[in-house]
Amino acid sequence: LDGAPLGPVRVLITAGEPPDSADMRRLARTLAAFNAYGPTEASVCASWHRIDPHAGYDHGIPIGRPIANTAMSIRDRHGRRMPLGALGEIWLAGAGLAHGYAGRPELTAERFPEAGGERFYRTGDAGVLRDDGEVLYAGRFDGQIKLNGHRVELEEVEAALRALPGVAQAAVAVAQG
Repeated sequence: LDGAPLGPVRVLITAGEPPDSADMRRLARTLAAFNAYGPTEASVCASWHRIDPHAGYDHGIPIGRPIANTAMSIRDRHGRRMPLGALGEIWLAGAGLAHGYAGRPELTAERFPEAGGERFYRTGDAGVLRDDGEVLYAGRFDGQIKLNGHRVELEEVEAALRALPGVAQAAVAVAQG
């Protein structure tokens, strides 16, 4: 938010990208500030964390605990729960979960598995379950990025480039700046 005045705002919820810790701590001194998390496949908001203006957030602001009627766990590539502090994939379950991808049964089967009698969504996001019960977002396990709020699969961009006449190889990377 780059120090923009927020006028009469009393509650601020950010989601979609990890927020700047310093900005959020500053804002949390004068309003209720939350960092929310959740992909579209889980009705957008699956968890949230209330920002503490005095916390250090050395490893980023947590994405928090799941909201009502939602479950969140950190699992390995075989779907087994990871221990506290271990890096794994964020899996979501609950009432807000999508039914899958229209017309894409293979992708639906891959991304929406059942484990322990419950249906989950494998987010592709890396996370760590902290000992206080909150989850810390730790990036992606694949080549997916967000660009101006849109999901972009770098492998798909590379494939489209290789399909062009005269292109034998292609590599795509995101330049910060």
